Amino acid sequence: MDEPSMPNSSAGAPQTTPPTGPPTPPIPLAELLAREELGLRRIAGPADADLLWVHTSEMADPYPYLLGGELLLSAGVLLTDPDHYVGRLVEAGAAALGFGVRPVHETVPRALIEACDRYGLPLLEVPPETPFTTIARAVWRLMAEARHRELRRVTRAQQALATAAARPDPVPAVLHQLATQLGGRAVLLTARGQEVHAAGRRPDPEAAGALTRLARVVARERPGSPSSATDTHGGTHLSAYALGGGEGLVLALSTRQRESGDHTVAGIAVVLLSLLAAPHQGADAAGRSAALVRMLLGASPAEVAPLLGPTGPWTVIHARRTDGAPADALTAGALGASLGTALVDAERGAGEAVRVLLGPGPEADRIAARPTPRPGWTLGASAPTAVTALAAADAVAARALAHARATRAPLTVDAPTGGLAALVPPEQAAAHARALLAPLTAPLADTLRCWLSLHGSWDRTAVALGVHRNTVRQRIGRCGELLAVDLDDMDVRTELWFALRQT
Repeated sequence: MDEPSMPNSSAGAPQTTPPTGPPTPPIPLAELLAREELGLRRIAGPADADLLWVHTSEMADPYPYLLGGELLLSAGVLLTDPDHYVGRLVEAGAAALGFGVRPVHETVPRALIEACDRYGLPLLEVPPETPFTTIARAVWRLMAEARHRELRRVTRAQQALATAAARPDPVPAVLHQLATQLGGRAVLLTARGQEVHAAGRRPDPEAAGALTRLARVVARERPGSPSSATDTHGGTHLSAYALGGGEGLVLALSTRQRESGDHTVAGIAVVLLSLLAAPHQGADAAGRSAALVRMLLGASPAEVAPLLGPTGPWTVIHARRTDGAPADALTAGALGASLGTALVDAERGAGEAVRVLLGPGPEADRIAARPTPRPGWTLGASAPTAVTALAAADAVAARALAHARATRAPLTVDAPTGGLAALVPPEQAAAHARALLAPLTAPLADTLRCWLSLHGSWDRTAVALGVHRNTVRQRIGRCGELLAVDLDDMDVRTELWFALRQT
């Protein structure tokens, strides 16, 4: 008789899917008790507790099925040893116990009240007229309200940080705004612990020393250093984040309290500061930046290839958020930072993918060789390629993303193929493709390409293109009419696939 009372909860282990935004803040027990319609009454234990979720169990020992932070609801069906029962709940990390009176017990057992006082576990009396599901719904509602408040706070902080980054003195402005948003101190340190910029209230000397030591843990002077670390010193919360760019800079934070969305706010600041620190780069990196600017201004890839360097490879990645939400510049920048690059294009329209370019360098080489999924994103990647073939790699990444979305895979890498296609001179293949596909408009050709790549699946093609399956059927039917071919014929499909691969 053990049933989870929260959606997506598990009786054995916590969910491992990372959240796409700041986590839901815990619910203070006092807020639940303030709901007079529930009729809950605290009769033992401390008044302060933070609730993370609700769980209902009538097991004699629910310890194996608790994750910690629960408000456990029970009618005491198998309660025989209150002291052992409460001790196991505290050992499991339960936040509070809600005990329902009637029909099993007419009142809350005195031994249970004494055990909760002894172990320091809040005990709530649940009246007979209050179903456990009503309590669970009230907690869910409070959690939804708290998450909405936290999302609004994070959004305001994001906007404030972005505004600060646009000021003439962006680094000090971002640090000042970060310290204001988190109510603490924000410091930019070198790998050796030297202070570059700082803002906010200075902690006591011992906490400041602990913060400097924590910053050295994440300073990327040696392989395997973590990208972030947290600690506490007295009542002060400490955290440190390594910045991208290879300069060994660290963002260090000290705050008197730690809210659930603070890590998200700090992550936004890390991305901004990493990008703002980019001007402090070596001659090689500056040359690559100049080459990219020249390419954007109209130079051909062949002209800028010498400046970009012969080492390669360059990999193009197309990305969309798995929750379907559009990606703004900051979330796209965070994706780029996680991939080890600042070369991100998110300004392509609301319905288009984010494009990321991974170039030469120790971190980018490692990721380009073996791309890995990124939480909250669906990725399509090209194979590593020379700078002169970036246009083709861009098309490959787009096709790989469509395939990943259709198959619900977090990442698809579309490597170049050889085989029989490599035997046909590219110029002749392209000319044949243009002649064969001339009757098709671009949307029809894209639909046909996607449909063929997914083995004629209507549903998966609809998912990949973001249209209704009937729209896919209509477009494919129109392709058959315009090309005057039978698309059920495997020979026809093979020739069209070959032609579409040349465009």
